[in-house]
Amino acid sequence: MMKQYLAAVTDFTFSNLDQEKRVLEPLGFRIITGQCKTATDVIELCQNADAILTQFAPITSDVIRHLRNCRIIVRYGIGVDTVDIDAASEAGILVVNIPDYGIQEVADHTMSLLLAAVRKIPAVVAQVRRGQWENAPFRPIMGLSGKTLGLAGLGNIARAVAQRAQAFNLNVIAYDRYAPKEVFTEWNVRRVEWEQLLATSDILSIHLPLTEQTRHLLNREAFSKMKESAVLVNTSRGGVVDAEALEVALKTNQIAGAALDVLEEEPISPEHPLLQLSQCLITSHCAWYSEDSIIRLQQFAAMEICRLFSGERPKHIVNSSAVQESYMSREDNR
Repeated sequence: MMKQYLAAVTDFTFSNLDQEKRVLEPLGFRIITGQCKTATDVIELCQNADAILTQFAPITSDVIRHLRNCRIIVRYGIGVDTVDIDAASEAGILVVNIPDYGIQEVADHTMSLLLAAVRKIPAVVAQVRRGQWENAPFRPIMGLSGKTLGLAGLGNIARAVAQRAQAFNLNVIAYDRYAPKEVFTEWNVRRVEWEQLLATSDILSIHLPLTEQTRHLLNREAFSKMKESAVLVNTSRGGVVDAEALEVALKTNQIAGAALDVLEEEPISPEHPLLQLSQCLITSHCAWYSEDSIIRLQQFAAMEICRLFSGERPKHIVNSSAVQESYMSREDNR
């Protein structure tokens, strides 16, 4: 007789969960769902779950203390700052993310923001709508060829951005403490230190996870070291950029512009000062999105649970060093 398992989906913005059902139901999973907003909501839904799929709901240490059977928590997306990793590790629960579902979409969006900010396209479009026609509007606009794109981080998305940028004849440099030398060579990216990245970049694109070390890494001190003509692009995590410091840097012309898809507080208030600045473009944390990427996200998330409960190792374990290998491969006797 097939074993029965319980998978809890804490919250989701997808139109349906057909992808998850196709993957998990043949393994004997029953799927329960919620739209959890608080830790209490998550506890009520998930306390008996063998596996958890989560999008934005808080998976706190208190939640994890109440989980009786859980072996794996899968975050729909790349960032895992909604999950208490330490508490999960102590409880022997794997935390898994899905870093490979929307690489091309985020890279495309990064380049779109870069081009829109450098070419000042939204401002030009608005001016034309007002009946103003200029052949050389909003001077100065810098040409891209031969300029330097700096990448803060050289993970999968940053590498895809580097590939696109090189087609525009941009020189690409990057700061990444963990990427091996061969990666820089393979992607034709020059390795630099943090201070050099700030001072050299004509466009600085952020591709970093949000950690205690990276929170507000782009602060007043960092902006003071950048070129006055530089443009900042962020499609990673909002908290890496100090929004107040960015506002000051833009208002005092320490940097020329910014294009952000992520912010520390989302959604942004309509009265936020950054929205009043024409040199700051903001999109709604939508870089990841395409109809194709949604399907991949749901499939890939469910497949991580499938791997674990089929005796395989999940592909993208966030806390692998903290959880014993034997836990993943042991026979489930519950």
